[in-house]
Amino acid sequence: MSTSLPFLTTRTVTVPVEFFDGLRRSTQLAHPAVPVDAVRDAGYVAGQALFDHFSAWLADRSEHGPDDLLDSRFPILLREYFFEIGWGLVQLSSLSEAVMVLDANNWGEAAAEASGCPVSTGLFAGFFGRLADAPISVLEVTPDSAAEGQCRFLLGSVDVLNYVWEAMERGIPYDRAATSA
Repeated sequence: MSTSLPFLTTRTVTVPVEFFDGLRRSTQLAHPAVPVDAVRDAGYVAGQALFDHFSAWLADRSEHGPDDLLDSRFPILLREYFFEIGWGLVQLSSLSEAVMVLDANNWGEAAAEASGCPVSTGLFAGFFGRLADAPISVLEVTPDSAAEGQCRFLLGSVDVLNYVWEAMERGIPYDRAATSA
């Protein structure tokens, strides 16, 4: 007799939040010159697979696929999904016509000892890139009111987020740069 969870078409595992810190540390030891890039790349590959898992999760709930969801339903279901699989709470909102903000609270990776969320940065690039069927750039930023366990990400086209990044390097706040992008 086989047992399976109804919405799992891909195999998933649960890991403690300390996994993220361990991944960063071991990657840094193995590849000191590129630890963040390697971890972010791993997140990207996982994000593409997670999109398939999200699609199956939606189907299990008799919802439309991600491509066909109403814009008003997508953020709600995205929030439910990430909470249910143990990552934390996400809130997707618009910062400008070209840039979305994804706030992650009580976020699994942010609870790890090391700072930043490079796995999540890659994860969201892979996930939303699959949704858009186009490359999506994701930039982690620190909001003024950042609290422990929070991460904030900007999502947009590669060109737009390059513009935002360059503006930030010149000292322009990311929200102002995003609205002028």
